[in-house]
Amino acid sequence: MVENQDEKTRGVRSSDHWGIRGGEVIQPEKKLFILDVDAGVDDAQAIMMVLAAPNVHILGITCTHGNTSLDNVCKNVLRVLKLCNKMEIPVYRGTGTSIMGTVFHDSEYHGKDGLGDILDPDAPGLEHIKSEHAVNAMIRMANEHPGQVSLVAIGPLTNLALAAKMEPTFPSKLKNLYIMGGNMEAKGNVKVCGEFNFVTDPEAASIVLSHYTCPTYIATLEYCLRHRLPWEFYHKWVAHDSEKARFMKKISAHTVEYAQGEKGSKEMQFGSGFVSCDSYGMSAAIDDSVVTEHAQYGVTVELQGSLTRGMMVVDIRDILKLKHKVTIFLKCDVEKFKQQMINALN
Repeated sequence: MVENQDEKTRGVRSSDHWGIRGGEVIQPEKKLFILDVDAGVDDAQAIMMVLAAPNVHILGITCTHGNTSLDNVCKNVLRVLKLCNKMEIPVYRGTGTSIMGTVFHDSEYHGKDGLGDILDPDAPGLEHIKSEHAVNAMIRMANEHPGQVSLVAIGPLTNLALAAKMEPTFPSKLKNLYIMGGNMEAKGNVKVCGEFNFVTDPEAASIVLSHYTCPTYIATLEYCLRHRLPWEFYHKWVAHDSEKARFMKKISAHTVEYAQGEKGSKEMQFGSGFVSCDSYGMSAAIDDSVVTEHAQYGVTVELQGSLTRGMMVVDIRDILKLKHKVTIFLKCDVEKFKQQMINALN
């Protein structure tokens, strides 16, 4: 799916040197990630998946508005890091509204706090959030590791859009960009034709798709829903005898109840099953062999339509003649994906 690179172009993955930043030693074989998240339940699942991946080093996690308020997003990321004993990973506060200043949270699905409204009196406080703004942190980390960083964006794309506007060279300094968002068939989950992450900030999605010319990979809503997992798998998954599994069962209970209800079932489109949307994008970033079929198209975002605003437009016939083509995931090795999900809770 992703073109192989020779040792000279792998940067920090080359065997002839080690990456060192601020006294921190980065093993040369590890992929370097920045995660941009809005920390709902599926973000938590995706973060736990990548924390369990032995081939990844996370430079930082940047927070954006989306599933819940920005404060809640920051708190939720810290809760996951504490659970996984990874509090050394820096977390940065980003933007709390869309570029146009709007706020859109979908509390029905993930709960008001984004993690199923499960109280945690021992949760880390916001004092653990770094003072540097998320957008500045993104730009700095890309400058420190030019051509080596994979940016994995699994929330609204506001931070990414602002980074490109603040520093136009930022997108070209990334190794690649993975996005969970958008849709191919005009079937929405929060609007008639739009997917949540793109609908929440259509202008940001438009800027990112037009300004980021690094290799870009998209796990669309349809890709996630077509590879939903049986509910039997979910129940066995959260029944593991581990603290992580017990945590996952608690925070997922609200989402599972909603998904199995009448309204949630209608939104699933392609049948019933357990879907952790953000985990599909993260899965491919960790191991590109999980994606078994893909296609390359020019894409843009509809900004004007009264019914279609926020919809990703896929230029299948190349009418728009867009120079930059993105890779859209079509088919997934579900067994490999399942194993990554299992590893996340071990």
